[in-house]
Amino acid sequence: MYEEIHISTEASDAKVLIISVAARLAGMHPQTLRQYDRLGLVQPGRAGGGGRRYSERDVALLREVQRLSQDDGVNLAGIKRIIGLEQLVGDLQHRVAELTEQLEAAYDRIAQLEAMSSPYASRDLVRQETHSTALVVWRPRRSPDR
Repeated sequence: MYEEIHISTEASDAKVLIISVAARLAGMHPQTLRQYDRLGLVQPGRAGGGGRRYSERDVALLREVQRLSQDDGVNLAGIKRIIGLEQLVGDLQHRVAELTEQLEAAYDRIAQLEAMSSPYASRDLVRQETHSTALVVWRPRRSPDR
């Protein structure tokens, strides 16, 4: 359906291209880039004097905007929504990766604790492999004299 744009090097984020160069690389008129900036579709950085500075990532995004508009017939409001949702998906994927790393670190720590000779380690720490939505309620055992 929609192709993803994967440009993730730090150099691709450097805002170094002036508007005329970025427009030429994207196959657009500089006025189109100004309009996209005003609409919030592709927001370049700014130089000290206020001139727009585009990165390689910005140029790739400009090409994607053009593709969505011309090839798929998506209007600019739709494109803005698509870009926003793709950014959200990327942010969520990044967060999931972070949480997965934290979970694995916790599992590693549990394994370390289980390996210890503590009488509580093997009994109290349990790794649950399944992804269940079940609710488990723990109630301490009542002593027989109650």
